[in-house]
Amino acid sequence: MLWIVIILLIIASDRITKILVADKIDMHTSIPVIDNFFYLTYTRNKGAAWGMFQGGRYFFIALTAIVSIILFYFLFKSNNKLLKTAVAFILGGAIGNLIDRATEGSVVDFLQFYIGTYEFPNFNIADTFVVIGTFLLSYYLLFVYQEKDDKKVEGETGKIQ
Repeated sequence: MLWIVIILLIIASDRITKILVADKIDMHTSIPVIDNFFYLTYTRNKGAAWGMFQGGRYFFIALTAIVSIILFYFLFKSNNKLLKTAVAFILGGAIGNLIDRATEGSVVDFLQFYIGTYEFPNFNIADTFVVIGTFLLSYYLLFVYQEKDDKKVEGETGKIQ
């Protein structure tokens, strides 16, 4: 149940921030939060990350739905808290952006950062959780997950366990 609550909180925070931005900021207007570093800039993205694959609305809706079903399976199958956290973060973010794509045809982005002269592509709360969840999932797969051997293993006592 905790994991569903986390997913719902991510979706709610994503929806609320997107609604506020769309209501309070004019399209393509930048509001400095930290000058020359962080701005709130309202844009809409009809593609995937960094604006790639523009116009793929229905493809991304279908892909997100399929991947979400698979992730829900892992969420309920696993007992590992790190894996469940990673999957919950990814699901919350994916569903947040899915709602935008399904209802509006594009995703609201508004977080804009500059690193020196480099302008990082705009993103949103949902994107943030997808990225954090992906890093957690990568950590889990690289350093925590171990395939179970179907064979019985001898323990330190020499007995078959």
